[in-house]
Amino acid sequence: MSTLRLVLGDQLNAKHSWFRDKSDEVTYLIAELHQEQNYVKHHLQKITAFFMAMQRFAEALKSAGHQVIHLTLDETADFESLDSLINHLIKRHGFTQIEYQRPDEIRLLEQCRNLSLPEGTGLREFDTEHFLLPFEAISKEFKPNTGHRMEAFYRRMRVKHGYLMQGKEPEGGRWNYDTENQKAFKKADLADIPEPLVFAHNTEDIRNRLDRHGINYFGEMGTQLVWPITRSEALELLEFFCTHCLPLFGKFQDAMTANSEHKWSLYHSRISFALNCKMISPAQVIERAIQAYREQPERIDLAQIEGFVRQILGWREFVRGIYWINLPEYPSMNALNADRHLPDFFWDGKTKMNCMHQCIDQSLEYAYAHHIQRLMVIGNFCLMAGIDPKQVDAWYLGIYIDAIEWVEMPNTHGMSQFADGGLLASKPYSGSGQYINRMSDYCKGCHYDVKQRSGDNSCPFNSLYWHFQHRHASRFSNNPRTAMVYRNWDKKPEEEKTEILQTAEHYLQNLNEL
Repeated sequence: MSTLRLVLGDQLNAKHSWFRDKSDEVTYLIAELHQEQNYVKHHLQKITAFFMAMQRFAEALKSAGHQVIHLTLDETADFESLDSLINHLIKRHGFTQIEYQRPDEIRLLEQCRNLSLPEGTGLREFDTEHFLLPFEAISKEFKPNTGHRMEAFYRRMRVKHGYLMQGKEPEGGRWNYDTENQKAFKKADLADIPEPLVFAHNTEDIRNRLDRHGINYFGEMGTQLVWPITRSEALELLEFFCTHCLPLFGKFQDAMTANSEHKWSLYHSRISFALNCKMISPAQVIERAIQAYREQPERIDLAQIEGFVRQILGWREFVRGIYWINLPEYPSMNALNADRHLPDFFWDGKTKMNCMHQCIDQSLEYAYAHHIQRLMVIGNFCLMAGIDPKQVDAWYLGIYIDAIEWVEMPNTHGMSQFADGGLLASKPYSGSGQYINRMSDYCKGCHYDVKQRSGDNSCPFNSLYWHFQHRHASRFSNNPRTAMVYRNWDKKPEEEKTEILQTAEHYLQNLNEL
């Protein structure tokens, strides 16, 4: 039996059991597919990073003695789909068995499970051997169309895997140190931000290939790609994080600044692309970080390591469960009936709102922004402006280097836009300009005045915040987590409320001019 095994661009796991043995009867297929460039418009760096990582993985497999077919867009241009390419390879090479690792997004899973193969050709599905919550356990942990909360899930995962535990109790006596993880930068802190470890991969060949095939992309990219594209580079970046960033990661994980040359990297690990491509595993990441915490207790305290473990063990695994348990309805949910179009400045960063300018510009330059920039600046604006969640999903999926649908959609559709009506979060993550002012220095020097709630020069986040609360009062006024907001609104004089709502209406009618 001659077997063709498909390896997708986010399945670059050298530790997978597939690769333990070598056989002349097994060939691995790694292919750049036109279909993957067309379902959404991607950032140029995202496409380039995936293609580079796939090429290097194919080379590593060949060096290890495996049979590999690596195809670029030049070789796959005549095949409109994965199905047609695989059938061509069956015909050419006589493969009698097709095997694949279960894709992590529904579109590709359905495509693999429904391949139209010649009669007598076998088809077999394997696990990716990556996640800490097995795929089969998702339906035991989650129920469809039911609200779930990350904290309860996170605690169960801590107990199950024994991370930062003392028996059945959390190390230090507390499960969560989030309150200690919300510090903003003071001016004196900026000089201490570490220079980020970056890589230098020549991008010329891939950019020329994309242009040759008319691939529609956006975003910026120089001649060098700064992201890790191999397992060894991912591990090097993880070591850098544990040594230089983890000691202050938790403290400043929500902070933002426009006044550091390292404003895009700060204390974040930046391993999410490598992690989501499976070059490294979540268990390996968590265990190495905990090891650093154990070895350097004088530099890394419990609040720093717990905040990091919560992101990987808690949030990453949690959103995957929300995604799979609520398909196929989840992408179409629009609980708040948001229908406005994404403003033009999302594609060029040209807006007078400095916070949005800073975060979108950074996203266009690096295909990256950290979670608060994504959630409480860009996502917050989209939520309060009532942008169509499908358009928001497509933008987030396209622009961020680490965005794969299973992780992007619940974060965007659920947490950021509340489009799922509360399946993921108990309240919408909306905030006025005061939150951004507290967590960043973006408001200093902005065209708009963060202290003003209404009027021509007032911060759009202020009036949009109250307009959002006002138009959704029937849904949120009785929510225990938002009831105080409505009590504060009711205390305002009617004249002030009218001015705020009129300002917001003006801004909503002129989003492209903000």
